[in-house]
Amino acid sequence: MRRLSLALVAASVIAASAPAFAQQGPAPATPQTEVPIPRGVFFRGQAEGQILSSDNLIGAKIYGADGKIIADIEELILTSDLHVEGVIVGTGGFLGAGEKRLGLRFSALRFAPDGKVTVPELTKEVIAALPAYERKTPRKSLLERASEKAREITDRSMETAKPTIDQASEAAKEAYEKAKEATKDAYEKAKEAVQQPK
Repeated sequence: MRRLSLALVAASVIAASAPAFAQQGPAPATPQTEVPIPRGVFFRGQAEGQILSSDNLIGAKIYGADGKIIADIEELILTSDLHVEGVIVGTGGFLGAGEKRLGLRFSALRFAPDGKVTVPELTKEVIAALPAYERKTPRKSLLERASEKAREITDRSMETAKPTIDQASEAAKEAYEKAKEATKDAYEKAKEAVQQPK
């Protein structure tokens, strides 16, 4: 009877350690095949003479003749063949409330070596006299933009997570098989111990 108890304890210890196999981490990554990169499609990095719109254009402040900020660039106006034709700027207001949006030709912007953007013709009097920029198509609603962002996050997350999920799945299968084998061996030993004559 004592042998049976010891054999059962040994079997339960081995079976209880089965989850430890699953915690060993994902299986090592397999070397990926080399992917041919198409030519003439991608930039390796920022080249001399190239500016990035998030650094120098979108969000850039436009300074007046007195050196004070008079507007900020919010959007680009593109032609149908995607050339930058102008910018939409926001003037006045506070945190978007009471803000007036104006359309400016790109050629009117003056870029100083220190990064400041000016439009000499854009004065407070001109801003007050100009009508607000009118869109032909309605701006996307907050709900539409949030929905697009949620889909983008989901798509990127799934794409990024898939290899990790696959590796974890393989590791779990291996751990399950090892635990199954260990439990089977322990069961056989316990069974033999019970069947041995006293």
